[in-house]
Amino acid sequence: MKLFIKNMVCGRCKFVVENELKALDITPLSVSLGEVDFGNATPGPEQVEIFRTRLEALGFELINDKKGRLIEQTKKHVIALVQQPMGEKVKLSRFLSEHIFKDYNYLSNLFSSVEGITIEQFYIQQKIEKVKELLVYDELSLTEIAFRLDYSSVAHLSNQFKKITGLTPSDFKANCGSHARKAIDEL
Repeated sequence: MKLFIKNMVCGRCKFVVENELKALDITPLSVSLGEVDFGNATPGPEQVEIFRTRLEALGFELINDKKGRLIEQTKKHVIALVQQPMGEKVKLSRFLSEHIFKDYNYLSNLFSSVEGITIEQFYIQQKIEKVKELLVYDELSLTEIAFRLDYSSVAHLSNQFKKITGLTPSDFKANCGSHARKAIDEL
C-alpha cells in the first residue's frame, strides 16, 4: 500500500512526515517526496485517518485520485530539475516524460486544467525562486546564475525575473529583506 502526499516537496517535509509516522508507531517500508510506501504492512483505517488529520494540520494533504498524484509527481520532478546541479542540458518535456512515463501533452493538459497555469509557467516560477535564493546567498554572479539555471543569457534571466517579480535582479538583491522569497509549495 502507498499513500501519496500533496505539498511534500523537500527534505524537511520528508523529515516531518517520518516523525509523524513514528509518533503514531507506524513503520513504513520507505518515505520519499510525495509518497509513503508501506509494502505489505498496511496501517489500519483509523491510523490512516489520524495520520491524515495530523498531516493536514502541518499543511500536507493525502491525495486519493490518480490525476492529483500525477500533478504532484510533475511538481516534484520540476522542482528536482531546478534544484539539481547544472549538468547536461535537458528539455523539460523530455525530462518529465522520461521520469513520469506519461506523454508530455497529456501531463501538460492535465496540469493546466487543474492548476490554472502551464507546466512551463510553474517551471519558470521555480527557476525565479532559485534565482532569488542564489542572489540572497551572494556567492555567484548573475552570469554564473544564468548559466547554472540554463538561461540563454543574463539579459534573458533579467527580463524573466522582472516580468515575474516586478524587480530587476539588482533591485531584488539590494532590497532582498523587503521582498521575501516564496515557499516552494506556495507557487
